[in-house]
This record gives sequence, C-alpha cells and structure tokens, in this order.
Amino acid sequence: MQTQKTKDMPFGWALFCIAFLLCSMVASVLWLDIPVHINLLTSIAVTLGVAWLNGKPWKELAAAIEYGGQILVTPTIIMMLIGCLIASWIAGGTVPMIIYWGLKMINPSMFLVTACLICAVCAISIGSSWSTAGTVGVALVGIGAGLGINPAMTAGAIISGAYLGDKMSPMSDTTNLAPAVAEADLFDHIKSMMYTTGPPLSSAW
Repeated sequence: MQTQKTKDMPFGWALFCIAFLLCSMVASVLWLDIPVHINLLTSIAVTLGVAWLNGKPWKELAAAIEYGGQILVTPTIIMMLIGCLIASWIAGGTVPMIIYWGLKMINPSMFLVTACLICAVCAISIGSSWSTAGTVGVALVGIGAGLGINPAMTAGAIISGAYLGDKMSPMSDTTNLAPAVAEADLFDHIKSMMYTTGPPLSSAW
C-alpha cells in the first residue's frame, strides 16, 4: 500500500514561525519580562499549529520532534558535564593553584601568547570555551593583574584561545550539534571552520 506524501510547508509560513520566535524573544527581553522557556514553548506551539494547518499530520510532527530530541542528547550531556567541571575546579582549588604557579613560571613578556595557547589547549581538551574562560581564564586574569598586564589585553588573549579550542574540539557541544543537524561529517565541519579561526588566534600574537 502506498503512503500518502504530504506537501512541504510554504516558505512564507516557515518564515512566519521564525519571525514569531525572534519577535517574542525580543519582546520578552525588552518589555514583557517573560521567562525565555515560556517563549520557546509558545513558539513551538505556534509552529506545530501552522504545520498542522498546512496539512502536516501529527504522526509526522511527532516523528520530527523525536528526531530533534535524539540530535540534542549528546550536546545536552556535554553541557551538563561542563557545569560539573567548572564547579569541581573552583571547589577543589584548581583555579587558585593555577594563579600561584602561573605567577612563578610565566614570563611577563610572553604572557599574552602563553595565555592564548593555554586556553586553546584547555578548550580543545574539554570542548568548552565557557568552561575554559570560567576556570583557567579567571586564573589567567589574576595572573595578568599580578604581572601588571592590561586586563583588556588579557581578556582578548583568553577569549581568542578559548573560542579557537571550542570550535576545533570534537568534544564541543556546538561543534557536535551543527553537523548533527545538517547531517554532515563532524571532522569535515571542523576543517571548514579553520578559515574563521585564524584571525582571532592571530590577534593574540
């Protein structure tokens, strides 16, 4: 028995769903003061309603929701582990230890380059720019202040290295999410991002 093929939703309706999400988020932040998750749930309901009105059966919509949930499992677990990592490093005294040894070992004339490379290696290892900036980055800010380095230059070196490592790491949640949604190969995605990681890295040198 042949299954009935449903037609694609018109582009205008798809654009309406995106516009509704963006407008509701902006209105919530600027005027309505509504929690973000309420806007997301409302936008999901509007999108499902629009799809249903355009002939999409609930079975197909439920399958799409299930598929999207499967894609998000790995990035969600990675983000949960990142939060645990930041808390354990701060509670365990890792950050103060880095500050202590950093002041003893890092040459002030090479501090910015060293800070960038340390953050890049750390971010590649753990797959998170936020975790790197919230742990090693905080320690490097303290080291920079102790060495008399401009805090803005220190922050630039930290961010450049952290985002380089985050984009290039196979452990990164966003690096895994993007090719998963696009159904592309993870390492092909990493190679394609090499063209945009050079300028931020060079700014620290």
